[in-house]
Amino acid sequence: MNPVDLHDGAILVDGLIISRWSRSVFEEMRAGGVTAANCTCSVWEGFRATMENVARWKRWFGEHDDLLLQVHGTDDIRRAKRERRTGIILGWQNTSALEDKAEFVEVFRDLGVRVMQLTYNTQNLVGSGCWESRDGGLSDFGRDVIDEMNRCGVLVDLSHVGPKTSADAVSHSAKPVAYTHCCPSGVMEHPRNKTDAEMRAVVERGGFVGVATYTPFLPWGDETTVDQCVEVFEYVIDVAGEDAVGIGTDFTQDQDVAFFEWLSHDKGHGRLLMPGTPRVPRQPKGLATISELRNLTAAMVRRGWSETRIRKVLGENWLRFLGDVWGK
Repeated sequence: MNPVDLHDGAILVDGLIISRWSRSVFEEMRAGGVTAANCTCSVWEGFRATMENVARWKRWFGEHDDLLLQVHGTDDIRRAKRERRTGIILGWQNTSALEDKAEFVEVFRDLGVRVMQLTYNTQNLVGSGCWESRDGGLSDFGRDVIDEMNRCGVLVDLSHVGPKTSADAVSHSAKPVAYTHCCPSGVMEHPRNKTDAEMRAVVERGGFVGVATYTPFLPWGDETTVDQCVEVFEYVIDVAGEDAVGIGTDFTQDQDVAFFEWLSHDKGHGRLLMPGTPRVPRQPKGLATISELRNLTAAMVRRGWSETRIRKVLGENWLRFLGDVWGK
């Protein structure tokens, strides 16, 4: 099969991009054939700062409407494909923007925030993150938040969530949940990576795993290649099944050291969460920019994947799953 034609014809959904947003990055997304992506608009920010970030996105949707389309439901993803634009799913990597109001879930949902990660690395009012020294599990407030997310059709993301809080969320949520961007512990032990059991627990309740290509979570580090990324996809498929796996690159294109300093400290300014001096990690060889996502499809073809599997993992699985969670 021709990988170029396959890539151009497929729906491609990226479960997480947290790049430094600009016209240049939006053009890269188009060049890479990204049909839709979960784009982070809140990490450590509280309510007001997150509202400012959402307002900025609303302005970008007008300024760059030749490239972008806001996604409220799966019909918008299909429309983005038809119109050769990139659908933007606004998403959070923390629930700090809710502050202490579960009812704010609906407010942000109406603004287009369709994915919310419960915690980012450490403790918040909902529960614990994967870098918290003691994971106390999901709080009662956290249960209220998940109930609201279920009611409003907002995806519960557990990518940076601690193992006990994650297990509590899987059990409590009435709707399927996801690891939108993660790597498997079976490939590399890391606090951010997920065990086979954790991935199975999500998938057994109808959930989803987006596979990251973020090199600090992979055993090859800065030397990671696009072909090795496909090996990681295969590992996750063997654990979770071909129908419950997709892409969640965790692309950080154009971000600088200051950004990684901010991410690496508790609440953006507290204790350093992980060892070593924060730095800008290298992208995999062959996936240096979002525009090179075409190389991922080519690597899948080289690996001998069927066209059916490639189309599923590139985006069809995400499209079906998001429809189930969002209800449209």
